[in-house]
Amino acid sequence: MIFKFLFKQQALLILGMLFFSGRSASAIMISYGKTGKIDYNIKTGTFNVSDGAKKLFLNVFSQAEYQKTLLSSKTYDKINYTQTSIKNRFGNGIRHTFWLRKSGLPTMQQIFYTYADKNYFIIEISLQGVDLSINHIVPLSGNLIDQGNLDAPTSLFVPFDNDTFISYNTVPLTANVQNSSAEVTSLYHDQSRKGFVIGSIDHTRWKTGVITTMDGDKKISVQAICGYTEEGITRDKIPHGYLSGVSVSSAKVFFGAFDDWRLGMETYAKLNRVSEPPIVFKWDKATPVGWNSWGAMQEKITLEKVNQVADFFTDSLKSFRSGDVAYIDLDSYWDNLLKGGLTGDYSKLKAFADHAKSKGLKPGIYWAPFVDWGFAGGGNRKAEGTDYTFGEMWTKVGSGYHDIDGARALDPTHPGTQQRIAAVINKFKECGFEMIKIDFLGHAAIESDHFYNPKITTGMQAYKTGMEFLLKQLDGKMLVYAAISPSMASGRYVHVRRIACDAFKSIKDTEYTLNSVSNGWWQTYLYDYIDADHVVFSDQSDGENTARFLSAIVTGTCITGDDFSRQGKWIGTARRLLNNTEILKILEDGKAFVPVEGNRGKSASQLFVKELNGVKYLAVFNYSEGANDFNIDFSRIGLKLDQVYGTENLISRKKESLKNNQIIKLAAKDATIFKITLKP
Repeated sequence: MIFKFLFKQQALLILGMLFFSGRSASAIMISYGKTGKIDYNIKTGTFNVSDGAKKLFLNVFSQAEYQKTLLSSKTYDKINYTQTSIKNRFGNGIRHTFWLRKSGLPTMQQIFYTYADKNYFIIEISLQGVDLSINHIVPLSGNLIDQGNLDAPTSLFVPFDNDTFISYNTVPLTANVQNSSAEVTSLYHDQSRKGFVIGSIDHTRWKTGVITTMDGDKKISVQAICGYTEEGITRDKIPHGYLSGVSVSSAKVFFGAFDDWRLGMETYAKLNRVSEPPIVFKWDKATPVGWNSWGAMQEKITLEKVNQVADFFTDSLKSFRSGDVAYIDLDSYWDNLLKGGLTGDYSKLKAFADHAKSKGLKPGIYWAPFVDWGFAGGGNRKAEGTDYTFGEMWTKVGSGYHDIDGARALDPTHPGTQQRIAAVINKFKECGFEMIKIDFLGHAAIESDHFYNPKITTGMQAYKTGMEFLLKQLDGKMLVYAAISPSMASGRYVHVRRIACDAFKSIKDTEYTLNSVSNGWWQTYLYDYIDADHVVFSDQSDGENTARFLSAIVTGTCITGDDFSRQGKWIGTARRLLNNTEILKILEDGKAFVPVEGNRGKSASQLFVKELNGVKYLAVFNYSEGANDFNIDFSRIGLKLDQVYGTENLISRKKESLKNNQIIKLAAKDATIFKITLKP
């Protein structure tokens, strides 16, 4: 065995030392997974990707902008190849490096990472030279081969963040249609579910865009661009920052073809979490549930009111717990309880935290650490807890600053921003808060002409700096929940991330939230939990209340939001829905349901499924103004076509049988959920 191991290692070493010049050999064949192949032409600097005999991705090349000139792997005249065995977070594999050289140009490396047991590959581009300064690298640019299905291919739009009520979108590709997506896209067919997934798997230096286009001849092209900015998506008004040095590398980009694009997106999310492991402390407690004040109370926060909410949880929502825990979280306007500003008297806040704990609840707080809400008052205002003015701390963007949502961005690398964070977080810890909801984090990821720290030159580097500093101050003392924040880059910093923007009580709020779940459920594998935002019942119809509650269950956590310090219809609704222990059990693993159908544009899937402990749960939503019939096709939800299943409607508690293509009727603006027993 030892001899065989040494022989194998020696063979790999010899193979890794082989060099193929651009004139002595025409192609290098690289295998990945069971049947994947990368056929690299070292005369042209291009490659094709196939799965067995099936062509997937053709005439693929790489690009980088250097001294305002766009370099292409196709323009280099000498290409060498090496390979080495590797063992990294992704497993045991091979690193394949193509060295591209041409007189007067920086050396380009195209680096492929392949694994025998993974049906995808990863590519990274590196440039080497003297005094490089790069803000645009394209690891992949080529033509995808449509798999010939009858329905039009769909390109998925993933937002960079969840601000400005932005929605996910599915864009049917037809002639002369383009879709730009942040960090990742899937090109898929809804009926067969076959699809491609292309996306970046690291986010600490670059913003990446994936651009899918169908031209007039219906040829599909895809580009993955590191250094991508577009105001409507990334919020940036200036180009991406430059990375400099003797070596500049792109983000690592993932490519895979899948029989079910949904599995591909889940694989992609899991790979991101491996690529960028969480630095927030490991969460080993139950799925979070609780209450947040922004749903209804908002600016009306008083100590008496929030204590009454805690009392209501104790008296009337005794079953609304996860691991015997519920969080009571004060959102914006908690400073109503302060005296003397952010560095003043926190005694009322401490009194609230103490009261919540006395009731067996965990107190939470809210803050937006990277924004200045009072910027209209001028830049000479002294920042709390610092010797700096806000004007010194504002992020510089072109001839001005970055303003969005009524707040101005603060430079995450500035000592004043960091001192202010340290001062306020210390106050929160002294009060005994055990949860923090952090908001408007996208302001920390904006591109700037220059940051205070000259070593930081891109928005994602600034975001990393700010979030790492914030976590250091939190010191593992609180559950960390992100509201408005970068979609992909926040996984390593928080436990929970809100899947969409603010959502309240209407069926449209439910549909908006579930648009994000329909197209972004896979982030359940990037974060510990994704969340549907505060669930507000108010005086809406029973059906709308049920739908809003189930939108949270489908997402994976539940934070309610009514003002339980006063009477109203919502009191009875909360007692009825939030004490439903059979439904609350579904939250035990904290994972989102999977959408049954794609291709819903900016709308949402109407059916979601989840399997847990030998039971399949089916949630059905009717977003329309009229009653609807829903055909339950077993082939689409993973049930045996010839079997009749026992079910229980967990809302009505009615038990009945379910067979293939059975029709379920739902009233207007309503939802329900079925527990399907898989074993007779």
